[in-house]
Amino acid sequence: MLDFAIFAVTFLLILASRQASGIPGLTPTDEKDGNLPDIIASSSLHEFLVNLHEKYGPLVSFWFGRRLVVSLGSIDLLKQHINPNRLLDPFETMLKSLLRYQSSLNGDTGESHMRRKLYENGVTKSLQSNFALIQKLSEELLAKWLSLPEAQHVPLCQHMLGFAMKSVTQTAMGSSFEDDREVIRFRRHHDAIWSEIGKGFLDGSLDKNMTRKKLYEDALMEMESTLRKVTKERRGKSFNRHVFIDTLLQGNLSDQQILEDTMIFSLAGCIITANLCTWAVYFLTNSEDVQQNLYKEMDRVLGKGPITHEKIKQLRYCRQVLCETVRTAKLTPVAAQLQELEGRVDQHTIPKETLVLYALGVMLQDSSSWPSSYKFDPERFNEESAMKNLSLLGFSGSQECPELRFAYMVATVLLSVLVRKLYLHPVKGQVMETKYELVTSPKEEAWITVSKRS
Repeated sequence: MLDFAIFAVTFLLILASRQASGIPGLTPTDEKDGNLPDIIASSSLHEFLVNLHEKYGPLVSFWFGRRLVVSLGSIDLLKQHINPNRLLDPFETMLKSLLRYQSSLNGDTGESHMRRKLYENGVTKSLQSNFALIQKLSEELLAKWLSLPEAQHVPLCQHMLGFAMKSVTQTAMGSSFEDDREVIRFRRHHDAIWSEIGKGFLDGSLDKNMTRKKLYEDALMEMESTLRKVTKERRGKSFNRHVFIDTLLQGNLSDQQILEDTMIFSLAGCIITANLCTWAVYFLTNSEDVQQNLYKEMDRVLGKGPITHEKIKQLRYCRQVLCETVRTAKLTPVAAQLQELEGRVDQHTIPKETLVLYALGVMLQDSSSWPSSYKFDPERFNEESAMKNLSLLGFSGSQECPELRFAYMVATVLLSVLVRKLYLHPVKGQVMETKYELVTSPKEEAWITVSKRS
């Protein structure tokens, strides 16, 4: 998912206009807003970029306010991009700027690196310590589905978001979120916040609508209050299960930094995990062969026993299914960096302090990189070149962000529980439309049915 410095950053940096260095693209539609009206008219940033790259090619430019933006729409151009930035967490710069947490936009590079390592270690330790918990939550969802009549439609998005919320809150903040009432409160606040920042840029409309603004600010205040309470309760104490916030408390962070990092993991972890699980199950319902191949691997590697940390590495086909889910769903369709030093791409100069977008949703559907790109085909990742492309885009390997790593693990455990006990079926006649935001989701509820394996 590469390093984010998404559009909200432009509200925090005041820079002069620049020439587009001959890069093809749009001139500003509005003197003040640039091409923001065009983005809004396209319904999403991803759809705007799809149209822009179709018209002008793999390297394009447009304007966000008075800032020049350059978008890369092919893997070949991404390889050429020379941009020796300091590395930031993929969601950190983006979400913190949208939430008006400004600490990640400035400051010492060494301190930023230390803080990122602490964050990554927090995710790793919390997964190890809470592996049995994730299994338990998966088994609870299985029991719920087994109790339903076979023909009953299952609201997949609703159930996956609930499952993700429980997994993330208990893994991040501990046992107080074993109470379903706390999870419901968290979900209400999470939804109110994400509904405003999820599209990845601020268009000014929030400040003009007092009802929306109050709902958002109240939800953010309640979330922050909850995080401060958890921090106070766990500081200097020992618990049976190590959770994400415990790692932050062991580091040399201020209370504000702990609050910010826990907020980011809670928001990003929930939305990425929920939608990875949703799309994975949905694609399996529409591909009997893939579902059967996954069942065979699970049966061969795990038998009748539970999944373990050690055996996860043996579930190679399952990882291919999840990688293909990320690719086909275009799970995070846009990423960006600030060009801190002057760079070059395809004979064009990218001026210093230009906002550079990676149109990941465009690249993930590029038929020159992915044969039969619109087909859900986990077998494509038998090829080393396909996995290298995915890694280059930041969805695998060393550039994989901590939230996606968490989601991969949770989704693997969930599939190991569901697929060995259930057949997953599509609902006939359902037309799935997609909502493209920072994380891609179904536009409406996705319905499935299930039946018990004999």
